[in-house]
Amino acid sequence: MGKHTLPLDDRLYDYLLSISLRDTELDQALRAETDALEHGRMQIAPDQGQFMTLLVRLLGARRALEIGTFTGYSALAIARGLPADGRLIACDISAEWTAIARRYWQRAGLDHLIELRLAPALETLTGLLAAGEGGRFDFAFIDADKTGLPDYYEACLTLLRPGGLIAVDNVLWGGRVADPADQGDATRAIRAFNRRLHRDERVDLSLVPIGDGLTLARKRA
Repeated sequence: MGKHTLPLDDRLYDYLLSISLRDTELDQALRAETDALEHGRMQIAPDQGQFMTLLVRLLGARRALEIGTFTGYSALAIARGLPADGRLIACDISAEWTAIARRYWQRAGLDHLIELRLAPALETLTGLLAAGEGGRFDFAFIDADKTGLPDYYEACLTLLRPGGLIAVDNVLWGGRVADPADQGDATRAIRAFNRRLHRDERVDLSLVPIGDGLTLARKRA
């Protein structure tokens, strides 16, 4: 046993997927179509998607939020964990990318669970708060512009019930957060956000080294 998380080379990662990932042809098709796009690398890893489905089911979540939908793979993962009367509000600003998402949601038979809102995410979240939706959501996934992380997080935390969970993607940023030579705006924003969450006593916290790093923050009572 080592004191560090085991590093995954390609051979070990392929083995992990072979004995863990319960993939579908539809998942594979969506990943392939997304990979062909210029920004295809923004898609979450398949094992992360399956992990998020499990988290949503373990929470017994009925109402969920997604900040940054892209081509819909993560929304599929979340929706699969919801009950038949569940609801995911998916926030994005790209009609082009989410048109792909809509096709796959429909093919998966999950489109009735997903409400896509094409508008700046903070505008949607602020509208939900103004409508009295604070404390009524169970799960939130944040995977959007990194400089907006503090605002997305605060709004989602207010919208979540006690015991609800926020999952934040890309918190390891390809390892660049640990490279002092990288002073890009996004890298600095993620570093600052990570430090902020580490000190946030309103939540229980764990950073899981899956995909590009996934922080889990459980809202305390």
